[in-house]
Amino acid sequence: MPLSLKEIHDLIERISRSDFSCFELDHDGTKLKLERRSDGAMQIVAPVGAAPAAVAVPVAVTAPGAAPVNPVPVQAAPAPAEDLHEVKSPIVGTFYRSPSPKADVFVETGSRIKAGQTLCIVEAMKLMNEIECDVDGEIVDILIANGQPVEYGEVLFRLRINAA
Repeated sequence: MPLSLKEIHDLIERISRSDFSCFELDHDGTKLKLERRSDGAMQIVAPVGAAPAAVAVPVAVTAPGAAPVNPVPVQAAPAPAEDLHEVKSPIVGTFYRSPSPKADVFVETGSRIKAGQTLCIVEAMKLMNEIECDVDGEIVDILIANGQPVEYGEVLFRLRINAA
């Protein structure tokens, strides 16, 4: 028996709140693939051969002959303002806000930082790579959650340069 719309909606909500980067379901005629975007939001990927190729969540999931379910709320990363400096990941890996699980985080939103100061760690192949800031400023946005995977060139932080 195919999944009901309520079951699909509940599944999407649970996956959105989890640490999964990709989830696929093929159950009795119900095919669903969810992938986490670089900004942390979930997207529903259409089956092979379907168009469009990907639709960003929030989206209403509809089964044939049924009413749509309310969209899943997902917070998107704010668009960069022209005066903000972006710190991007130089490597693919796992983002960590502190040097160890019990240690304080390197920076918080609102922290004033200096060029050369460590902002985070990106673990790649069991190596802990400290990511340092290249400018003086103030942290405006931290775009990645602790323990989440990051891609090369993905924006990690947004800063206001030379914050007084």
